[in-house]
Amino acid sequence: MVKVIGTDSGTKSYDIFGFDDETGEVFVDESIPRDLVVENPYLVVKRLKELDRSHRVDAIVASSGYGIPLKLAKEATLEEIALATFITERDVKRGHRIVGLRKLLRILKEDQELNYKTYFTPGVIHLPTVPVYRKLNRVDMGTSDKVYTAALAIARFAETHGVNYRDVNLIAVEVGFAYTSALAVSGGCIVDAMAGTAGFPGYLGAGFMDSELAYALANAVEFTKEILFRGGAAYLLTTRPFEAPIESVFKPGTLGYELMVESIVKDALALMCSTNPRVLYLSGRFSQTPFLASAVEGKLREALGAKAPLVLLLKARATVAKQAAEGAAIVASGLAGGKYRDLVDAMRLKESKGTIFDYVTVVDKELLLSEYSKYVE
Repeated sequence: MVKVIGTDSGTKSYDIFGFDDETGEVFVDESIPRDLVVENPYLVVKRLKELDRSHRVDAIVASSGYGIPLKLAKEATLEEIALATFITERDVKRGHRIVGLRKLLRILKEDQELNYKTYFTPGVIHLPTVPVYRKLNRVDMGTSDKVYTAALAIARFAETHGVNYRDVNLIAVEVGFAYTSALAVSGGCIVDAMAGTAGFPGYLGAGFMDSELAYALANAVEFTKEILFRGGAAYLLTTRPFEAPIESVFKPGTLGYELMVESIVKDALALMCSTNPRVLYLSGRFSQTPFLASAVEGKLREALGAKAPLVLLLKARATVAKQAAEGAAIVASGLAGGKYRDLVDAMRLKESKGTIFDYVTVVDKELLLSEYSKYVE
């Protein structure tokens, strides 16, 4: 019997999901507003300790930002935590939201009740299953929580169809509040991605940016991390995306809705050369938006005809936490030697290595490592 917890640090909430992988009992399924976590990261640690004491948890997988090669929290260095949450010192002083996650990772590293059973996990860029040539000048190929979504998708498909994890080919798309990320799975492991700031537009974020626009911005305004959270579909719908109720503005027929649908389809089409998917799973905050799945499937059929994959909602046991938190718990089960140990092996998570800047060629990567591996809080 293995009891595990997974977490997902989203733009709007920090989600926690835990289950017993023998009985299937869910013992935690909850969400903490991200603003509260930014203000006081100890809220998460306090809750994890309560759950550990009451359920005797075997393993915890903690949402790890841009990712850290798989290891126990106690073994992570401050430099690795800094890179997993990389921002400039100026953005640290501004109190950017990711500073709260940085503080939380450090607390987990130093907390002796949790650090020997809590794992920090990789982003897509750290995985050996993605060919090096696909990583060229990429940093955000999918944060750690996107890897969790892929883990849940692989597990769900294998369980539904009664196949081995290594026989799973699919595309997993997380449609989040800030970004949309699509991951290609082939042979049960992640092989490519169109993700976050390096994919087509999401709700808040503009996705990848015209290099000429980046040049113009860098020479006209102060280029902060906050800029990466602007310019997406929301800005065609409302001037106050954090405050406007999503259901009041994100509707079929609106420009923002059409942009999001087309972005998902473009992300998926870009990944078709990397996998031959039997299904495209939608997950994340927007995944249950009315007609979204049918609209995506319709556009895929226009482009691919009968070869288009089915588009399905990624089913989860969680009713409060998002799918990524359950995926993190599945990874925790595998790391603890539980039901999903073969899944962790198939995904080759234990072979993760390197840094987020290893594949940069436009400048000397050592300059970036020197600048952003300094832990500043």
